[in-house]
Amino acid sequence: MPNYTIVRIGNEYIVRADEKSILRTSSRRMAAKMVTEAVELLDQEAAQRIEDAPSISRDADIAQDASKVP
Repeated sequence: MPNYTIVRIGNEYIVRADEKSILRTSSRRMAAKMVTEAVELLDQEAAQRIEDAPSISRDADIAQDASKVP
């Protein structure tokens, strides 16, 4: 996950992800809002990847079949 910072240069605020400038705005409030939204979106994406990951729990059908083995 990138490290976001807000840098003021003159009358503008620059949002940076790690060392790369990604957004320029005249409002610090807007810059902070964009950083917050970006972090939330990245968190949602990470949570979705976890939910889509294969489960390591036992499949109920396989467990029932195994109990029938003599």
